[in-house]
Amino acid sequence: MVKAKQADLTRGFTQLATELIALDTWVESDEPILYGAVTTGDIWQFGSFDRQERKVSQDLMLYRVPTDLEILMQILVGILMQGF
Repeated sequence: MVKAKQADLTRGFTQLATELIALDTWVESDEPILYGAVTTGDIWQFGSFDRQERKVSQDLMLYRVPTDLEILMQILVGILMQGF
């Protein structure tokens, strides 16, 4: 997870993408996709890195706390459960 500095989600997502690509070289795992999030605290956005295609994808949806808290929790639990 990346904390967006000065509420700049665009710059925060660039940092997230860089970290996901770097994580791919450090983590030995069979997981085909790495997931991450960028947040201002009140707003969340998700991204993923397809390890085989070497492609970063950005979710265009923004999730707000507390308005979208239920769906946000479902997404986070879903990401965590993929490893099990």
